[in-house]
Amino acid sequence: MSKDKLQAVLLGVAQDAGVPQAGCMCQNCIIARKDYSKRQFVTCMGLVDRAVGKSWLLDCTPDFREQIYILKQFAPDCNLAGIFISHAHIGHYTGLVHLGKEVMNVQNIPLYVSDSMSEFLQCNSPWSQLVEQGNVELVRISSGMATKLSPGLSVEPVLVPHRQEYTDTFSFVISGYKKKLFYCPDIDDWDDWQCDLREFVNEVDIALLDGTFFDDGELLDRDRDEVRHPLVMDTIDRLGDAQCDIRLVHLNHTNVLFNLDLAHELSQKYGVKVGINGDWWSL
Repeated sequence: MSKDKLQAVLLGVAQDAGVPQAGCMCQNCIIARKDYSKRQFVTCMGLVDRAVGKSWLLDCTPDFREQIYILKQFAPDCNLAGIFISHAHIGHYTGLVHLGKEVMNVQNIPLYVSDSMSEFLQCNSPWSQLVEQGNVELVRISSGMATKLSPGLSVEPVLVPHRQEYTDTFSFVISGYKKKLFYCPDIDDWDDWQCDLREFVNEVDIALLDGTFFDDGELLDRDRDEVRHPLVMDTIDRLGDAQCDIRLVHLNHTNVLFNLDLAHELSQKYGVKVGINGDWWSL
């Protein structure tokens, strides 16, 4: 019975600022302001083990308050038991503000973080207050070393190259009884990674990959080299005939793949889907 109770759920698919993005009048943002159903939460994953009554988050986004509600609706009998933080860019940790005394005032909830992320949180306000007042307990994790969360569920950090203004960056491999899921919303370039993308995803069953930019000209007012991410077609070209359920996540508000017709065309032609809020998998 317990082997059917491990699940992963996608709680958002947008880049750090969501859709609509503040101050933006691109077509995607205009549509999302008019039609609430087109709004997109920032990329985040929920993990659930119904057998032990616990759930966990991968990343703590600016949309945290909505995402923990969705997670609770998905698994009403599971309480939040910990949060994994991939890195210190705003879409991945700033939801932590809700854990302090001004809002939830949680007690000693585990935050699974790299050494550099641990130092960042301890040395910078207001995050240091969460540590000092016992709202969170920092649990240091290392690339290649799995953390066992329950009898059938473990999470292994995998270091990936991504702008290190503040911390290094983890992706995560989630292992259940039946399946493995790879969560990699951020990477600079697949060529900079020590692993071959196609070989890596062929070792898992589900892969949620960085799909931030579709086109090289999406950012008209800045140099894209300052916000490096692989382009969607570059990622697809590397996957070849990979035998894996592949979904693109972390889409920038400018990405044409928020158009469902274009996303469907991509899926039909290449077998690569765009993640949708609420997608879920049994592990």
